[in-house]
Amino acid sequence: MEIQDNSLKTLIPLEDFKALMGVDDRDDKTARFCLVTSTLTIEQFCKRKFFKKQYFETIKFNQHQTVFLNEYPVTEILAVYTYNDVQLALSNGQILEPEFYHPMIGNDYNLEMPFELWLSPSLIVYNLAAVKVIYYGGYVVNPHPCGLTTRSFSEAKTPTKETAASLPHIPTDLSAACFELASWNMNRYHGRRIGMTGNIRGTGVQGEHFELSMPENVRQLLGPYKRKTI
Repeated sequence: MEIQDNSLKTLIPLEDFKALMGVDDRDDKTARFCLVTSTLTIEQFCKRKFFKKQYFETIKFNQHQTVFLNEYPVTEILAVYTYNDVQLALSNGQILEPEFYHPMIGNDYNLEMPFELWLSPSLIVYNLAAVKVIYYGGYVVNPHPCGLTTRSFSEAKTPTKETAASLPHIPTDLSAACFELASWNMNRYHGRRIGMTGNIRGTGVQGEHFELSMPENVRQLLGPYKRKTI
């Protein structure tokens, strides 16, 4: 029985990458290095993290009903706390019951956009200074083999149970971008002159080095996932 390496957090599994590249276990070290560095490069390029983790985010309350969370897709809201000026200074907020907040319709984890949390208009009269949201954001790598369930707000205001198969997995174009970048690097290390400059007949360039730019096809694949800054 084949054992999967689930400790390697990359946008494409190691075994899938090796199969597509047509390499065997002798290239494991190089393949791992290319996958990890490519994943980190993609996250830096997109200015966001992609793997599911827990976030603690304190957001200034501006008297609007909509709160925007920085990390997405959001798979679970764990808790929401409210703070007035004194409570914020003491980091001692009050928990907000779920009936006073829910996601904006259509802005669930299936869409590539910052997540919007709608707050009840009844909160505006309480002179809130900030709200703190604890949530899970990011994609899961693979479904849990035991059929793990999680609370999701994707369909209704009331928390529901859904299987891990319904959670947002790494999109295929993100995996494709990681494969293209990792294979580009791996071919360089194998001496195939992919992404290399120097010592090329007729160029007049002395010496040889790796070109550090990202291939254009990878940039195009990552376009929809790059964090939009205003």
